[in-house]
Amino acid sequence: MKPLSKPARRRVEAWIARLLFRVTAMLPLDVASGLLGGLARLIGPLLGLSRVARRNLARAFPEKSAAEIEAIVADVWENLGRVTAEFPHLGRIARERVQIVGEENAIALRDDGRPGLFFSGHFANWELNGAVAALLGVPLHLVYREANNPDVDRLYRQAREGIAASLIPKGSTGARLALDVLRRGGHLGMLIDQKMNDGIAIPFLGRTAMTAPALAQFALKSRCPVVPACVTRLKGAHFLVTIFPPLSLPDSGDRQADVVALMNAVNALLGEWVRANPGQWLWLHRRWPD
Repeated sequence: MKPLSKPARRRVEAWIARLLFRVTAMLPLDVASGLLGGLARLIGPLLGLSRVARRNLARAFPEKSAAEIEAIVADVWENLGRVTAEFPHLGRIARERVQIVGEENAIALRDDGRPGLFFSGHFANWELNGAVAALLGVPLHLVYREANNPDVDRLYRQAREGIAASLIPKGSTGARLALDVLRRGGHLGMLIDQKMNDGIAIPFLGRTAMTAPALAQFALKSRCPVVPACVTRLKGAHFLVTIFPPLSLPDSGDRQADVVALMNAVNALLGEWVRANPGQWLWLHRRWPD
Protein backbone atom coordinates (compact mmCIF):
# COMPACT_ATOMS: atom_id res chain seq x y z
CA MET A 1 0.00 0.00 0.00
CA LYS A 2 1.16 3.50 -0.74
CA PRO A 3 1.77 5.69 2.33
CA LEU A 4 -1.14 7.88 3.35
CA SER A 5 -1.16 11.39 1.95
CA LYS A 6 -0.61 14.21 4.39
CA PRO A 7 -4.31 15.24 4.48
CA ALA A 8 -5.36 11.60 4.97
CA ARG A 9 -2.79 11.12 7.72
CA ARG A 10 -4.07 14.22 9.50
CA ARG A 11 -7.64 12.94 9.30
CA VAL A 12 -6.59 9.60 10.81
CA GLU A 13 -4.65 11.35 13.59
CA ALA A 14 -7.63 13.57 14.38
CA TRP A 15 -10.00 10.59 14.41
CA ILE A 16 -7.74 8.71 16.84
CA ALA A 17 -7.43 11.78 19.08
CA ARG A 18 -11.21 12.31 19.18
CA LEU A 19 -11.84 8.62 19.85
CA LEU A 20 -9.28 8.54 22.65
CA PHE A 21 -10.75 11.69 24.19
CA ARG A 22 -14.29 10.31 24.10
CA VAL A 23 -13.36 6.90 25.49
CA THR A 24 -11.33 8.33 28.37
CA ALA A 25 -14.10 10.85 29.08
CA MET A 26 -16.64 8.01 29.42
CA LEU A 27 -14.45 5.85 31.64
CA PRO A 28 -14.18 6.50 35.38
CA LEU A 29 -11.19 8.74 36.07
CA ASP A 30 -9.12 6.17 37.98
CA VAL A 31 -9.82 3.47 35.41
CA ALA A 32 -8.88 5.70 32.47
CA SER A 33 -5.72 6.99 34.13
CA GLY A 34 -4.58 3.54 35.26
CA LEU A 35 -5.40 1.85 31.96
CA LEU A 36 -3.55 4.27 29.68
CA GLY A 37 -0.74 4.61 32.19
CA GLY A 38 -0.26 0.86 32.27
CA LEU A 39 -0.37 0.50 28.48
CA ALA A 40 2.11 3.34 28.01
CA ARG A 41 4.43 1.83 30.62
CA LEU A 42 4.36 -1.47 28.75
CA ILE A 43 4.74 -0.15 25.20
CA GLY A 44 6.60 3.15 25.54
CA PRO A 45 10.04 1.80 26.55
CA LEU A 46 10.03 -0.33 23.35
CA LEU A 47 9.64 2.70 21.09
CA GLY A 48 12.57 4.43 19.40
CA LEU A 49 11.76 7.68 21.20
CA SER A 50 12.87 6.08 24.44
CA ARG A 51 16.47 6.20 23.20
CA VAL A 52 16.28 9.99 23.57
CA ALA A 53 15.10 9.63 27.17
CA ARG A 54 17.83 7.10 28.02
CA ARG A 55 20.53 9.35 26.55
CA ASN A 56 19.21 12.41 28.39
CA LEU A 57 18.99 10.53 31.68
CA ALA A 58 22.45 8.98 31.40
CA ARG A 59 23.98 12.42 30.87
CA ALA A 60 21.96 14.14 33.59
CA PHE A 61 22.47 11.31 36.13
CA PRO A 62 25.82 9.62 35.37
CA GLU A 63 25.72 8.01 38.80
CA LYS A 64 22.57 5.99 38.00
CA SER A 65 22.76 2.40 36.80
CA ALA A 66 21.17 1.17 33.58
CA ALA A 67 18.43 -0.51 35.63
CA GLU A 68 17.66 2.73 37.46
CA ILE A 69 17.46 4.60 34.16
CA GLU A 70 15.11 1.97 32.71
CA ALA A 71 12.85 2.32 35.75
CA ILE A 72 12.68 6.10 35.22
CA VAL A 73 11.92 5.66 31.50
CA ALA A 74 9.01 3.36 32.40
CA ASP A 75 7.76 5.94 34.93
CA VAL A 76 7.95 8.69 32.30
CA TRP A 77 5.82 6.70 29.88
CA GLU A 78 3.29 5.77 32.54
CA ASN A 79 2.95 9.40 33.54
CA LEU A 80 2.46 10.44 29.91
CA GLY A 81 -0.24 7.83 29.42
CA ARG A 82 -2.00 9.03 32.55
CA VAL A 83 -1.80 12.67 31.41
CA THR A 84 -3.50 11.71 28.14
CA ALA A 85 -6.28 9.83 29.93
CA GLU A 86 -6.82 12.60 32.49
CA PHE A 87 -7.27 15.36 29.95
CA PRO A 88 -11.09 15.14 29.77
CA HIS A 89 -11.24 15.10 33.60
CA LEU A 90 -9.07 18.13 34.39
CA GLY A 91 -11.84 20.19 35.99
CA ARG A 92 -12.84 17.39 38.33
CA ILE A 93 -9.22 16.61 39.24
CA ALA A 94 -8.55 20.27 40.06
CA ARG A 95 -11.64 20.42 42.28
CA GLU A 96 -11.33 17.06 44.03
CA ARG A 97 -7.87 15.55 43.63
CA VAL A 98 -5.37 18.38 44.23
CA GLN A 99 -3.64 19.51 47.40
CA ILE A 100 -2.37 23.08 47.12
CA VAL A 101 0.65 24.46 48.92
CA GLY A 102 1.33 28.19 48.61
CA GLU A 103 -2.21 29.19 47.71
CA GLU A 104 -1.49 32.59 49.26
CA ASN A 105 1.02 33.31 46.48
CA ALA A 106 -1.69 32.93 43.84
CA ILE A 107 -4.15 34.98 45.89
CA ALA A 108 -1.59 37.78 46.22
CA LEU A 109 -1.14 37.79 42.46
CA ARG A 110 -4.89 37.85 41.98
CA ASP A 111 -5.43 40.81 44.31
CA ASP A 112 -2.41 43.05 43.66
CA GLY A 113 -3.95 44.84 40.68
CA ARG A 114 -0.91 44.08 38.53
CA PRO A 115 -0.17 41.77 35.62
CA GLY A 116 1.68 38.57 36.42
CA LEU A 117 3.36 35.47 35.07
CA PHE A 118 2.97 31.86 36.19
CA PHE A 119 5.53 29.41 34.88
CA SER A 120 6.03 25.70 35.15
CA GLY A 121 7.35 22.77 33.14
CA HIS A 122 6.16 19.41 31.86
CA PHE A 123 5.87 17.77 35.28
CA ALA A 124 3.26 15.20 36.37
CA ASN A 125 0.00 16.46 34.81
CA TRP A 126 1.18 19.91 33.75
CA GLU A 127 -2.28 20.72 32.34
CA LEU A 128 -3.50 21.17 35.93
CA ASN A 129 -1.61 24.45 36.31
CA GLY A 130 -4.26 26.39 34.41
CA ALA A 131 -7.18 24.51 35.96
CA VAL A 132 -5.98 25.15 39.52
CA ALA A 133 -5.21 28.81 38.82
CA ALA A 134 -8.73 29.26 37.44
CA LEU A 135 -10.20 27.73 40.62
CA LEU A 136 -8.19 30.22 42.68
CA GLY A 137 -9.61 33.13 40.69
CA VAL A 138 -6.52 33.73 38.54
CA PRO A 139 -7.55 32.72 35.02
CA LEU A 140 -4.44 32.31 32.89
CA HIS A 141 -3.85 33.16 29.25
CA LEU A 142 -1.87 30.03 28.41
CA VAL A 143 1.00 30.24 25.95
CA TYR A 144 1.21 26.90 24.13
CA ARG A 145 2.71 25.20 21.12
CA GLU A 146 0.10 24.58 18.45
CA ALA A 147 -0.30 20.97 17.33
CA ASN A 148 1.01 20.25 13.84
CA ASN A 149 -2.39 18.84 12.96
CA PRO A 150 -4.98 21.68 12.88
CA ASP A 151 -7.83 19.27 13.70
CA VAL A 152 -6.02 17.97 16.79
CA ASP A 153 -5.21 21.54 17.78
CA ARG A 154 -8.92 22.41 17.54
CA LEU A 155 -9.76 19.51 19.84
CA TYR A 156 -7.16 20.69 22.34
CA ARG A 157 -8.50 24.24 22.33
CA GLN A 158 -12.08 23.07 22.77
CA ALA A 159 -11.09 20.90 25.71
CA ARG A 160 -9.44 23.87 27.43
CA GLU A 161 -12.56 26.06 27.27
CA GLY A 162 -13.57 27.14 30.75
CA ILE A 163 -10.09 26.39 32.14
CA ALA A 164 -7.94 28.96 30.32
CA ALA A 165 -8.80 32.62 29.83
CA SER A 166 -7.38 32.18 26.34
CA LEU A 167 -4.83 30.11 24.45
CA ILE A 168 -1.94 32.00 22.87
CA PRO A 169 0.14 30.16 20.26
CA LYS A 170 3.91 30.50 20.46
CA GLY A 171 5.56 32.70 17.85
CA SER A 172 5.77 36.37 16.92
CA THR A 173 1.99 36.84 16.77
CA GLY A 174 1.61 35.10 20.12
CA ALA A 175 4.31 37.31 21.65
CA ARG A 176 2.33 40.41 20.71
CA LEU A 177 -0.84 38.91 22.17
CA ALA A 178 1.01 37.98 25.38
CA LEU A 179 2.38 41.50 25.82
CA ASP A 180 -1.12 42.87 25.26
CA VAL A 181 -2.43 40.59 28.04
CA LEU A 182 0.18 42.00 30.42
CA ARG A 183 -0.56 45.59 29.37
CA ARG A 184 -4.20 44.96 30.27
CA GLY A 185 -3.26 43.61 33.69
CA GLY A 186 -3.85 39.94 32.86
CA HIS A 187 -1.89 36.84 33.82
CA LEU A 188 0.11 34.56 31.55
CA GLY A 189 0.82 30.88 32.09
CA MET A 190 3.92 29.44 30.43
CA LEU A 191 5.68 26.07 30.23
CA ILE A 192 9.31 26.97 29.71
CA ASP A 193 11.31 23.74 29.87
CA GLN A 194 11.55 22.80 26.19
CA LYS A 195 14.26 23.48 23.64
CA MET A 196 14.23 26.61 21.50
CA ASN A 197 16.83 26.45 18.74
CA ASP A 198 17.23 30.22 18.52
CA GLY A 199 17.02 30.76 22.27
CA ILE A 200 19.87 31.59 24.65
CA ALA A 201 22.40 29.14 26.08
CA ILE A 202 21.59 28.58 29.77
CA PRO A 203 22.75 25.70 32.02
CA PHE A 204 20.08 23.11 32.80
CA LEU A 205 20.81 19.98 34.82
CA GLY A 206 24.52 20.58 34.44
CA ARG A 207 24.60 21.02 30.65
CA THR A 208 24.06 23.99 28.38
CA ALA A 209 20.57 24.03 26.87
CA MET A 210 19.06 26.43 24.36
CA THR A 211 16.38 28.18 26.38
CA ALA A 212 13.50 30.41 25.32
CA PRO A 213 14.02 33.88 26.87
CA ALA A 214 10.41 35.06 26.44
CA LEU A 215 9.48 34.63 30.11
CA ALA A 216 12.30 36.93 31.24
CA GLN A 217 11.68 39.40 28.43
CA PHE A 218 7.99 39.70 29.29
CA ALA A 219 8.67 39.98 33.01
CA LEU A 220 11.42 42.60 32.72
CA LYS A 221 9.46 44.69 30.24
CA SER A 222 6.36 44.70 32.47
CA ARG A 223 8.20 44.51 35.84
CA CYS A 224 5.55 42.04 36.95
CA PRO A 225 5.68 39.15 39.47
CA VAL A 226 7.02 35.83 38.17
CA VAL A 227 5.47 32.97 40.13
CA PRO A 228 6.78 29.38 39.82
CA ALA A 229 4.30 26.50 40.12
CA CYS A 230 5.08 22.79 40.16
CA VAL A 231 2.69 19.84 39.83
CA THR A 232 3.64 16.57 41.55
CA ARG A 233 1.78 13.30 41.08
CA LEU A 234 1.17 11.75 44.49
CA LYS A 235 -0.57 8.48 43.63
CA GLY A 236 -2.66 7.63 40.61
CA ALA A 237 -4.78 10.65 39.71
CA HIS A 238 -4.03 12.60 42.90
CA PHE A 239 -1.71 15.61 42.87
CA LEU A 240 0.15 18.25 44.81
CA VAL A 241 0.41 21.73 43.29
CA THR A 242 3.05 23.92 44.90
CA ILE A 243 2.87 27.66 44.17
CA PHE A 244 6.06 29.46 45.13
CA PRO A 245 6.66 33.12 46.05
CA PRO A 246 7.59 35.37 43.11
CA LEU A 247 11.19 35.31 41.94
CA SER A 248 13.34 38.40 42.43
CA LEU A 249 13.71 40.35 39.21
CA PRO A 250 17.26 41.48 38.40
CA ASP A 251 17.70 45.18 37.64
CA SER A 252 21.33 45.79 36.68
CA GLY A 253 20.58 48.31 33.95
CA ASP A 254 21.76 45.81 31.32
CA ARG A 255 18.59 44.23 29.91
CA GLN A 256 20.29 41.30 28.19
CA ALA A 257 22.32 40.46 31.30
CA ASP A 258 19.12 40.59 33.35
CA VAL A 259 17.39 38.22 30.91
CA VAL A 260 20.25 35.74 31.28
CA ALA A 261 20.28 36.10 35.08
CA LEU A 262 16.53 35.48 35.39
CA MET A 263 16.57 32.49 33.05
CA ASN A 264 19.53 31.06 35.00
CA ALA A 265 17.40 31.23 38.14
CA VAL A 266 14.43 29.68 36.34
CA ASN A 267 16.44 26.76 34.92
CA ALA A 268 18.08 26.13 38.31
CA LEU A 269 14.64 25.84 39.92
CA LEU A 270 13.35 23.55 37.17
CA GLY A 271 16.43 21.39 37.66
CA GLU A 272 15.63 21.01 41.35
CA TRP A 273 12.12 19.83 40.48
CA VAL A 274 13.44 17.31 37.95
CA ARG A 275 15.95 15.86 40.39
CA ALA A 276 13.26 15.50 43.05
CA ASN A 277 10.94 13.46 40.76
CA PRO A 278 12.79 12.42 37.58
CA GLY A 279 10.09 9.97 36.51
CA GLN A 280 7.51 12.76 36.35
CA TRP A 281 9.34 14.96 33.85
CA LEU A 282 9.07 14.63 30.06
CA TRP A 283 12.53 13.33 29.11
CA LEU A 284 11.38 12.32 25.63
CA HIS A 285 12.36 15.50 23.76
CA ARG A 286 15.81 16.59 22.60
CA ARG A 287 16.32 19.25 25.26
CA TRP A 288 20.10 19.42 24.83
CA PRO A 289 22.28 19.42 21.71
CA ASP A 290 23.74 15.96 21.08
